[in-house]
Amino acid sequence: MDPDLSALDATLGDCDGYLVDADGADSTQRYLSGFDAPDPFLTCYTPAGVHLLVSGLEYGRARTDARADTVSRLSTYDYRERVSEAGPVAGRAAVVADFLADRGVDSVLVPARFPLGTADGLREAGVTVRVDGDDAVTRIRAVKTDAEIEHVRRAQRANERAMATAESLIESTTVVSGVLHHDGEPLTSEAVRRAIERTLLDEGCALDETIVACGADAADPHDRGSGPLRADEPIVVDIFPRDKETRYHADMTRTFLRGEPDPTLREWFEVTDEARRAALDAVEPGVTGEAVHAAACDVYEAAGLPTLRTDPTTETGFIHSTGHGVGLDVHELPRVAPDGDALEPGNVITIEPGLYDPEVGGVRIEDLVVVTAEGAENLTEYPVELVV
Repeated sequence: MDPDLSALDATLGDCDGYLVDADGADSTQRYLSGFDAPDPFLTCYTPAGVHLLVSGLEYGRARTDARADTVSRLSTYDYRERVSEAGPVAGRAAVVADFLADRGVDSVLVPARFPLGTADGLREAGVTVRVDGDDAVTRIRAVKTDAEIEHVRRAQRANERAMATAESLIESTTVVSGVLHHDGEPLTSEAVRRAIERTLLDEGCALDETIVACGADAADPHDRGSGPLRADEPIVVDIFPRDKETRYHADMTRTFLRGEPDPTLREWFEVTDEARRAALDAVEPGVTGEAVHAAACDVYEAAGLPTLRTDPTTETGFIHSTGHGVGLDVHELPRVAPDGDALEPGNVITIEPGLYDPEVGGVRIEDLVVVTAEGAENLTEYPVELVV
C-alpha cells in the first residue's frame, strides 16, 4: 500500500506544491517519489499528483519504478543549452521553473535541508520558495503503512541472524590471558563487525556502521569499539542495517559477556532488562514518548542509579533517551524522550535503555516495536541473555 500523501495538502498553505531536490538516498525524496537514483532529481507533490523531473539516463527507469503521475526529462526543457548559456545554477533553475509552471505551480514549500542554489535560482526565476519549518514529510513518514511495517520486520529478521552470528562467534572463543581468542588469534571488535557485515550482505542488507564495544569502550553509547575483546567484560553489539531493496532499517542491541560478570554488572543487566520491559509495557496509542521514557527512568531511579532526569549533568548511568523512530532513516520521528509526543498506531520505535560508566563498562538492550491500535507488537524475537 502506497503512503497517503494527502496530509501534505494542509501543510502547503498557500503554496502550490512541495518540492524536493535530492538523490534517492534522501529519505524524503524516496518517500515522495518511490524512486531511487544516485544523482539528484526533482519531485514536486501537488494535491493533483506527484511529478518527477529526471535526466534522460533515469527517464525509462523512473517511468517504470517511480510512484509518480508524470515523469519528465530535463532535455524537454533544453537543459544543456540553458545551462551553457546561463550557467549551471541559473540555467537549471530556469528549467525547474518551467517544469513547475507546466503543472500550475508558482510557489513551493521545501524541506529545511534544500539546496541553496536551487532555492535562490527559483526565486530569481519568479517562483516563491518557502521553508517547511514543521518538517511535514518526516512527520507523515512516522506513521507506517502495513507494507512499511513488513519492510522493517524483514530487515529485523536479517538483523537477528547477524546478531546470532556475533553471539556465536563470541561464544566459540577460548580465553587466553583474559583475552577472547578464536582459531588461535585474539578476537577483535573489527573481526566481529566483519562477520556481522558478511551475514547482512547475504541477507540483502547493508550498513554503514556497527557497534561492537567492549569494557570501557561500551561506556560510550556511540563508540564503535576497537581491538581485542576481553573476558568478564560486557560487549555491547548494536546493529542497525538497511534492507538494500526497500531501504527500510532495523535496529537492535544486545549485551554479551564471555566469562563471569561481577555483581555490579549483573545488577546493571537485570535492572536494564527491567527498564526495557517497563517501557515496552507503557507503549500504546495516545501515550507520549515522554511517558514511555519516564517508565524506564522510574526503574533506574528506584534502583538508586543516576539518570539525566534526576541529574542533567551526569556522565554516568542512563545518559540518553529511551528510543526513537525507525524507518527509511535509522533515527527519525517519533522521539521516545522527554520531549516525545503522543504515539500513534503505525509508529515504529526502539526501546533501548542502558547504563554506562567507564569503571564498569556499558549495558544496553534494544528492541524494535510497532504501535498498534490495541497496544504494541514487539518486532524483535531475539532472546535477552548476558552470559554466552
